Amino acid sequence: MQSQKEQKEIARAAGIYTLGTFLSRILGFGREVAIAYFLGTGMAADAFFVAFRLPNLWRRLFAEGSMVIVFVPVFTEYLTTKSKKEAIYLARIVWTILALILLFLSFLGVFFAPWLVKLIAPGFERIPAKFHLTINLTRIMFPYVFLICLAALAIAILNSLRYFATPAFSYSLLNLSMILSLVLAHKFGWVSVYALAIGVMVGGCLQLGLQLPFLFKEGFSLKPVLYFHHPALKKILKLMLPAVFGAAVYQLSIFINTILASFLPQGSVSYLYYADRLVQFPLALFAFSFGTASLPSLSAQAVRRDYEEFKETLLFGLRSVIFLVFPASLGLIVLRWPIVKLFFQRGAFTAFSTKATAQALFYYALGLVFFSALRFLNNAFYALQDTKTPVKVSAFCLVFNVILGILLMRPLKHAGLALTTSLVAAIDVCLLAFLLERRIGEIFTRKFYLSLFKIGLASLGMGGCLWAYQHWQRSELWQLIGGIPLGILTFFCFAFVLKCEEFTVAKKLLWKRLKE
Repeated sequence: MQSQKEQKEIARAAGIYTLGTFLSRILGFGREVAIAYFLGTGMAADAFFVAFRLPNLWRRLFAEGSMVIVFVPVFTEYLTTKSKKEAIYLARIVWTILALILLFLSFLGVFFAPWLVKLIAPGFERIPAKFHLTINLTRIMFPYVFLICLAALAIAILNSLRYFATPAFSYSLLNLSMILSLVLAHKFGWVSVYALAIGVMVGGCLQLGLQLPFLFKEGFSLKPVLYFHHPALKKILKLMLPAVFGAAVYQLSIFINTILASFLPQGSVSYLYYADRLVQFPLALFAFSFGTASLPSLSAQAVRRDYEEFKETLLFGLRSVIFLVFPASLGLIVLRWPIVKLFFQRGAFTAFSTKATAQALFYYALGLVFFSALRFLNNAFYALQDTKTPVKVSAFCLVFNVILGILLMRPLKHAGLALTTSLVAAIDVCLLAFLLERRIGEIFTRKFYLSLFKIGLASLGMGGCLWAYQHWQRSELWQLIGGIPLGILTFFCFAFVLKCEEFTVAKKLLWKRLKE
């Protein structure tokens, strides 16, 4: 009974996050279309993507990659075993210390921008104008790390308190700000790439500002609290050290690909960026939504040592996401050419850019299921307050990332780097799944694998229908307009015929919601 209640709560929260993420991703596509139109895949685009990646590195390192994933289980433990007042007090301590660290980090980032650019994109030094543009953009955008990391912590607090709507919709604000900055730059004759960098900073302010009223409503205050001897803070810091290292290993693998891409022909960084943004749409829409919604439940079950419920919650989230992501992966593979062409090919984004981006998209899409599963398996370890195991696995996988990246970039160029990312994700998932079962017992039963088999068959059936439709309909516009609903319809039809349990659960939840 408790498991069903948790699953309904996760499904409800995931639904809210999915809706918010869908809006954000639609606006995100608008943002990428605008960037592609005004910047294309030339020098300015490469410079912006590298400069924007630097504050995002620290966001994932200190916020999403370590602080939040460590903070949520400990904060949830205080909510479960102590009181809300004590939990909020702990949140204020963490907020104060994180803010001080981020202020110092922002200063260092602005000051050491030239060295950071040399580190992440050494190949840019061969083109002085490109190198200096990247430095300038880095100095404008690096303080974004202060805003977005505090916003991520605010979202984590609100999620733990079961606020999901406001955090979910806040992600749209950055995209709106960046789109508006490009439109204004075009209207008033400003330099587009600099206007875009300023738009990033404005978006960060809006994302943080939206969370504050809801935090204040729950008794939170921005008045600094410096209490370094709080027992929970010590626990967070102890857990955070390996988590930071693990996030650093993961980000290092991304930067290795960026470094390698900087030595490839101009535009390679941009091809990978645009393809990654397309893959991130279903990944964020489903994996991020279910992962975010399930972490508080997993953390509470881990505190109670209710491992049977823990396994059920984990499997419910995993199967639900795979049910949605597997067909999305095949859809991206089959429709990659019309998707890239219709979304991006205009202005400075040429037909050659479309071809190169579609190549990268093919190899990224192969790993979409593994990218999704990876988030859930990492969350499972973090909920158990085990941050060391994911670190060890990530460090092991980093070796494969370097070797495969160097080997595959020679014959496949930038597409080889995309394939490397997918292969390494698959290795990571297999190792984490094996170690998790050793930790809490058997998780992936015959029933789970049978479910995957049915989902795979339904997805392949959908992929076959899409492939046939694409070869019958030669218009790229109609391949996309007709292909998306055709893919959804045929997949659900195959899922119904194969009696996929996930389809039945989704149908019941939807029917109940409609009756309400």
